[in-house]
Amino acid sequence: MSTVQTARDALTDLTPSRERILADVVAGLSRQPRQLPSTYFYDAAGSALFEQITRTPEYYPTRTELALLQRCLPAVARAVGPNVHVVELGSGSGRKTALLLAALVDPVAYTPIEISRAALLASIDRLAVALPEVEMLPVCADFTRPVTLPEPEREPARRLLFFPGSTLGNFEREQAVNLLRAMRRTMGDDGLALVGIDLDKDPVLVEAAYNDADGVTAAFTLNLLRRLNREIGSDFDLTAFRHRARYSTSALRIETDLVSQRLQEVRIGGQVFVFQAGEPIRVEYSHKYNDAVFDALLAEAGLAIAARWDTAPAYGLRLLRAV
Repeated sequence: MSTVQTARDALTDLTPSRERILADVVAGLSRQPRQLPSTYFYDAAGSALFEQITRTPEYYPTRTELALLQRCLPAVARAVGPNVHVVELGSGSGRKTALLLAALVDPVAYTPIEISRAALLASIDRLAVALPEVEMLPVCADFTRPVTLPEPEREPARRLLFFPGSTLGNFEREQAVNLLRAMRRTMGDDGLALVGIDLDKDPVLVEAAYNDADGVTAAFTLNLLRRLNREIGSDFDLTAFRHRARYSTSALRIETDLVSQRLQEVRIGGQVFVFQAGEPIRVEYSHKYNDAVFDALLAEAGLAIAARWDTAPAYGLRLLRAV
C-alpha cells in the first residue's frame, strides 16, 4: 500500500452534518446583530479561494509568517526536542507544516485537524510523499469542538500543537481563552504550542489585506452563502449581499460583514429571515494583538510564553508552555 493511501486510510472523518450546519446558521441569524459561523467558509471552493488570498499582494500575514518560520525554526526544534507528535489546528494547505516537520528531529506523527476534507486530503497527500517516515493521522473536524486524537504507533516524547496563521484572532476574547484552555489540556503538562499572532499595526495596511484589489477576499466571503444554498437548501441571492471588512482601532480587529443591498427575504430550513437594506451579517473577526493583550489571554488560560519571535510588518510567533 502506498504512503499516500495509508495516510488517507487513517483519516478520522467528523465532517459537520447538514443538520448541524442548519442549526448553527439558524441560531446565528436569529441573533441581533446577525452572525454566520466563519467555520463554514472552508468547503473545497472556499479553501481554494483562501489559498488565492494568501498570495495576493495585499495579504501580508502568510508570507510574513512563512519568512519568520524559516528564520526561527532551528530555535523551535531545539526548544521542542525530538520525537514529538505534532497536532495542527486548521491545517489548510500545509505549506507551513512542511517547514515545521522538516525542521524537527524525528517527529513521530502528524495530526492535522481541518474542517475542509478536500484541503485536508490534498495536504496529507503532499506531506505523506515528502515525509514518509512521519505517521500521518488526519482528522476532518471542527477543531473548536472536542476531538479525540488518534494515538501514534510510536510513543511520542510530547505533543507540539501548531496553530499558525493568527487563526486565534478569529475568536472573540472568551472564545479565545476557552480555545487556549482546550489547547492546554491537549498539550498536557509537558507539551508545547507554537502559535502565530498578527500584531497591531497601521490600519491602512491591515484593511487592505482584507479588501484586495482583485476581489478574491470578497469572492471568498460570498462563497459562504453559495455553500449554504447548496448544503442546507437556503436561497441567498449572492448579488444582493456585498463584502465589507473594516478595522476597529478600539477593538484591535478586522470586522468582516456581508451587507444586505436591499430589503429582502431569505428562506432557510422552513424559516424566513427578513434583511433590511444595509443590514450586516457578521461573518468573521480577525483580532490583532499587542503583548499586553496576548499575555493576559495566556494567563487566564493557564499558559505562558516559553519563547517569542517577531518580524515586520508586525507579526509574531509564540512558543507556549503550561503553567
